[in-house]
Amino acid sequence: MDTDKHTDKKVNLLESINTPADLKKLSLDQLPEVCQELREFLIANVSQNPGHFASSMGAVEMTVALHYVFNTPYDRIVWDVGHQAYPHKLLTGRREKFHTNRKLGGISGFPNPSESPYDTFSAGHASNSISAALGMAVATSLNDDDPNRNVVAVIGDASISGGLAFEGLNNAANTNSNILIILNDNDMSIDKNVGSLHSYLAHITTSKAYNNFRYKTYKFLKKLHLVSERQRGPIMRFNNSIKSLIGRQQNIFEGLNIRYFGPIDGHDVRRLVRVLNDIKDMQGPRILHLKTVKGKGYEPAEQNPQAWHAPGRFVPETGEVLSGKSSVPKYQEVFGRTLLQLAEMDKRVVGVTAAMSSGTSMNILQAEMPNRVFDVGISEGHAVTFAGGMATDGLRPYVAIYSSFLQRAYDNIINDTSIQHLPVTLCIDRAGLVGEDGVTHHGLFDIAYLRPIPGITVSSPRNASMLRNLMYTSLKHDGGPFAIRYPRGTADSDPMGEPFKQLEIGRGEQLASGTDVAVLSFGPIAGQVTEAIKKAQSDGISVAHYDMIFVKPIDEELLRSIADSGMPIITVEDASKIGGLGSVVAEWLKEHGYDNKLIKIGIEDDFVSHGSVSELYALCKIDANAIYEAVKSLTKPMAAS
Repeated sequence: MDTDKHTDKKVNLLESINTPADLKKLSLDQLPEVCQELREFLIANVSQNPGHFASSMGAVEMTVALHYVFNTPYDRIVWDVGHQAYPHKLLTGRREKFHTNRKLGGISGFPNPSESPYDTFSAGHASNSISAALGMAVATSLNDDDPNRNVVAVIGDASISGGLAFEGLNNAANTNSNILIILNDNDMSIDKNVGSLHSYLAHITTSKAYNNFRYKTYKFLKKLHLVSERQRGPIMRFNNSIKSLIGRQQNIFEGLNIRYFGPIDGHDVRRLVRVLNDIKDMQGPRILHLKTVKGKGYEPAEQNPQAWHAPGRFVPETGEVLSGKSSVPKYQEVFGRTLLQLAEMDKRVVGVTAAMSSGTSMNILQAEMPNRVFDVGISEGHAVTFAGGMATDGLRPYVAIYSSFLQRAYDNIINDTSIQHLPVTLCIDRAGLVGEDGVTHHGLFDIAYLRPIPGITVSSPRNASMLRNLMYTSLKHDGGPFAIRYPRGTADSDPMGEPFKQLEIGRGEQLASGTDVAVLSFGPIAGQVTEAIKKAQSDGISVAHYDMIFVKPIDEELLRSIADSGMPIITVEDASKIGGLGSVVAEWLKEHGYDNKLIKIGIEDDFVSHGSVSELYALCKIDANAIYEAVKSLTKPMAAS
């Protein structure tokens, strides 16, 4: 902290910064202290209110320098993913609200344009920042913005390996726009980076002296009218060839005609400010490569950045993580351990994940059989097509991807697995409401987008035991892709000692008998139905409960039996009502001439914010109380009431 020369009292600089305009009032030499205070604030707050920690700690100097140099929010900063954006939130008027981060009604854990004008674009899925920033750069050019509006894309070393980032880079190289790309290279994504591009970034070097000489020469020649912007491309290609020859190293970015600067120390805030000031007004696309340390400033996080990506509550003084491990496994752990068992049973079984080996528990198989697990990086579409290729030649791939990320592979699911009836198992993790990660991470649309695809099987287990059996059933199924959706969080039990059971595809199960109302559920939300039925029974209401297990193919025999009973029907799902189980039942009833009264319980036609899963269940009216109220609305008052 700085010291007030009149009172000798230490001044907290961060408390004086409510907007980037306040940051600009400080001297360059005060910025390291701001960075230190940001880290102290993050440690104190994230240790009590969990969130994405290590990424934000590593991005402090970069964030301070960006807001110090650029005129935000007029100048645009587009964050990729947003895991590293906590310092950005603290500098843009949300410091006092930061204790509400990721809580119901509080600020989002990711950049959100509806929350602040400083959040220029929604950031939840990786690799989109370059494309979005390029669009903004083109817009500012076509709009003739005066003064000139700078546009900066911030992207991590893992995200830049994604296909969309490459598409953005390619387009940037061929578009007359002034976009600055900041490559935040911390040598560590959520899981270990994979692929040749990561290896390339780890070794790339560019001479500072060379860049300074080239830039000054270009400005001098342009001032003398000896070169023009039109001649810039050929000159750059010639210069790049000379540099590759002399340095015996090719630069992939300059090969795309994108000016490259770096790599430089991303934790030297004074130098970052100087470099950004030097290059911010250059014409054309350029990339600044920063080397940073994930978890910088907190030794436990620096030593094990993967574990400290989002560690939960911890003791700042010792680094002790307080999030106790339950004796009951999470659904993804059941998946991982079951996959290992299936791989031991059948040599055709292989695992595929898209940069989420530990998040999906694919690392369990990876640890035992590393040659049968393939982490393809942030490339969900490629993961599915890659699995299709393996299935073509006899393997049985299990592709584990979060529900909201699988949306990026929709075309691949249709064209590269379904049309060819390939036996690829889609293990859809984080299906349904996921809690504090919020709107970009909820897995609410998978049922609706998978159902129309011919030949695909769409299932969901109501408990961990059934998850194992569905995985085993998919191994025995040769009729095309097989999707299994399951939620984030702790399972109901540890079923690992149970024998496998092959399920009949398209067959549901009656869990409770009743005569007044029939409730049809899909997935683990069956537990909420069970609670609601207990409350209804105390009112003298008789409720039948059916776990459909499959929405495609649906159990038509079971539906006919329920419809013939004349009972009103309630469908319950942790997913969008549009296109989900409720839609299946409504379509079937109408098609077969039934007029049973139907209430569909699911997520309404809106995006859902962040909060705990229990809070969001209540907010979206899909919890036990909402189901109970729906049951009561369909029955006459009973004597017991």
